[in-house]
Amino acid sequence: MSTTSDLTDKTVEQLEKLSINNGSETAPTTTSEDSNDMLTNPASLYVGELDPSVTEAVLYDIFSPVGPVSSIRVCRDAISKNSLGYAYVNFQDYESGKRAIEQLNYAPINGRPCRIMWVQRDPSLRKRGAGNIFIKNLDPAIDNRALFDTFSAFGDILSCKISTDENGNSRGFGFVHFKEESDAKDAIEAINGMLLNGREVFVGPHVSRKERQTKLEELKTNFTNLYIKNIQQDVTLDEFTKLFEKFGKTTSIVLAEDGEHRNKGFGFVNFENHEDAAKAVDELNGNEFHGLKLFVGRAQKRYERSQELRKQYELAKAEKMAKYRSVNLFVKNLADSIDDEKLVELFSPYGTITSTKLMRDENGNSKGFGFVCFETPEEANRAIAEMSQRIVADKPLYVAIAQRKDERRSKLAQEFQAKNNMRFFPPAGMPAQFGGVAPVMYNIYPGANGPVPPQMAGRFMQHPQMMNKQMSYGVPAPQQGFPPRNDFMMPQPTKQIIGEQLYEKVSKKTSGNEAAAGKITGMLLELPYQEVHQLLQDEGFFEKQFADAKAAYENFSKEQANAAA
Repeated sequence: MSTTSDLTDKTVEQLEKLSINNGSETAPTTTSEDSNDMLTNPASLYVGELDPSVTEAVLYDIFSPVGPVSSIRVCRDAISKNSLGYAYVNFQDYESGKRAIEQLNYAPINGRPCRIMWVQRDPSLRKRGAGNIFIKNLDPAIDNRALFDTFSAFGDILSCKISTDENGNSRGFGFVHFKEESDAKDAIEAINGMLLNGREVFVGPHVSRKERQTKLEELKTNFTNLYIKNIQQDVTLDEFTKLFEKFGKTTSIVLAEDGEHRNKGFGFVNFENHEDAAKAVDELNGNEFHGLKLFVGRAQKRYERSQELRKQYELAKAEKMAKYRSVNLFVKNLADSIDDEKLVELFSPYGTITSTKLMRDENGNSKGFGFVCFETPEEANRAIAEMSQRIVADKPLYVAIAQRKDERRSKLAQEFQAKNNMRFFPPAGMPAQFGGVAPVMYNIYPGANGPVPPQMAGRFMQHPQMMNKQMSYGVPAPQQGFPPRNDFMMPQPTKQIIGEQLYEKVSKKTSGNEAAAGKITGMLLELPYQEVHQLLQDEGFFEKQFADAKAAYENFSKEQANAAA
């Protein structure tokens, strides 16, 4: 496939004549202008699964040989302008669009197979899912291309996709959306129950999650199928049958057996009506049978069981977090000489410690942080008051209530949002560059638009060289009559010098995205000074703080993009 470097002068000349939109996009939807274009143009194609490096020029070089292209648009993030991984290509005629799907669908573009489908012009059809079918029990070797080739014989396909896990491996099911509902019915009748790569596949109409949930609720209310476990191994099928037949007429009774025809301790009983099944549950669940207490309950599908297990896990996790929320402390900036025993020794004067954990890398070396859990919140608060900022082995400790990763990132995102709001909307009666109780100044790092920490302002004003550098970036000087802030006197190197070094590290991690690098650097500089300094000395600490700040920035960017949409 072609790349940007392969473009000829003729290609570039043709591109200049096209209607190519380099604007931003926040979600896989279209603007009103795009919708009008797609409604009037019968050959509008969606091109997905694109590598971020793919541009309009690359797509033109690939699609123009197929037929006359009228417009191309790669959809981009509203803030970062990075590609969202999909684009729209509009041809001047339907036949060209059809050829593009036949010739280019699933072909690699910059090393990644693309996915092309017709743009669905009628939103009501898309929401209703007419012509959409579901296929399961697929062999892992069947990919998007093979699935498309199998079903395209029945009619025009709007979209076709195999569901994959986070590693790109097939999950054994997929979806095919036909343009015409009648074509979908033909495909179901012809392929359902057929062998594909030696596996009998199921093909049926796609059922929305809402409809599946409704059916599930109906099954729960009117169940007839029972699952029984804790069955003694010496129980025979005849005994098992007699146990349940007294409650009413059954349609099937199964006692699971192993290869040697011994029961595996569980079975299924399906009654003809719900009332008999409910009566069996009421009378037999928890009763002793051949020395074991039986479990008798409604039989569940695998998906339902996994959902319930997940809910139970989340509930247990939440209860555990609630239990330890006010007694578990996070301790960082620990010297390498601090081990688990020393951690206990440091904190035991403040109360009863129930557990400690010093975090280590794969080589067993300390990562410089750990956790100390007390028995009561009062003890934990006492430890925070006494140990926070205490110098231990020449390093000031950071001690605070431990937070989950999602809580930390959410807090960072909120602080980031607050700083941006303060920048644009300072409190009434205050000069614009003061944004409240302290001067608000702009980060000097390329692409940054958040405020520099107020404590940095005083240091800038005390060093003319830094002040000149600050002004060279267009940062406003304080108005006359407002004294500089000197309430945070930090040693050399100042945050300005550290910030420049930190920006270089962050810029490498963000692949040169100046906007992201500047904002993330500004967020990291909000940490206490000793932690900012540690970012340059401790790679593990830097990686952890960078990940939290990056996640906060991305969440903020998404919120801004959604608001703009």
